[in-house]
Amino acid sequence: MKPKKQERKPIDDIFRLRLEQILDQRHALYRLAGKIGWSLVEERFGGLYSEKGRPGIPIRLMVGLHYLKHAFNESDETVVSRWVENPYWQYFCGEEYFRHTLPIDPSQMTRFRDRIGEEGCEYMLGLTVETGIDTQTVAKASLAVG
Repeated sequence: MKPKKQERKPIDDIFRLRLEQILDQRHALYRLAGKIGWSLVEERFGGLYSEKGRPGIPIRLMVGLHYLKHAFNESDETVVSRWVENPYWQYFCGEEYFRHTLPIDPSQMTRFRDRIGEEGCEYMLGLTVETGIDTQTVAKASLAVG
């Protein structure tokens, strides 16, 4: 089944603070989360899910975990484990409040890669490069094959 879109709740939970209220908004991952075209990613991969069955895992979470995996040289298992410990990682992946539980079973990372295929993995890489160029954190000259 198609994943539910991660949407912000209009009403605060009076017993918890939103991640955006407690994180340093100058942090690189906080800023990067606002620069990536998450709606484009959800549009691109949303068609890979059927309308029936159990709801899928949010696409932003899966793409965010893959970005973190490669950016911090983690395995599927360690990126999921470290996600629980890091509020910046959780915010980057679309969480509204800090979570104390694993977001997914690590084996779901492999299933997501199988679902999106090589073309989808290349799309995720291209999105990262485009965002880097747009934010001027990556120079086009550094992408030239030598």
